[in-house]
Amino acid sequence: MMVSTIINAIPEYVITAVVSTAIFYLMNAGKNLLHSKVQHAKTTQSKELWSFIEQVANTAVNSLVGKDLTGDAKFAQATAIVQDALAKQGFTNVDVKAIESAVQSAYEKSPLTPTANPEEKTDKSGQKEKVIVPDGKAKAIDPKEVA
Repeated sequence: MMVSTIINAIPEYVITAVVSTAIFYLMNAGKNLLHSKVQHAKTTQSKELWSFIEQVANTAVNSLVGKDLTGDAKFAQATAIVQDALAKQGFTNVDVKAIESAVQSAYEKSPLTPTANPEEKTDKSGQKEKVIVPDGKAKAIDPKEVA
């Protein structure tokens, strides 16, 4: 009688072990899925915040172009404008170095801010090249002579 009870209990133990293992793996998979969703949300939020910082920095830089201030004073004022705009939106934990980086980038990208050497311009790859204004006196190249 005892042997039959043990034999009858084996399927019950196997089912319990399988169900327990399945529950463990499902909970672990759910935890990993939740973690990846949280990471995705944080990444998306960071991208949106950086986009907002860049927009505010561009606006701040462009608003200070005509002011009679030194470059350092304009930079400091633009940084303060960005910090103020972020604080008004509730973003108080943004690193000042990140804000300064956005303002510097806005100055470099803005077509309204002068370059250090007005004869140089930045091409698409960021390289400086001389701007050559043709005077109309250069001889045209004859393709037959190039061979």
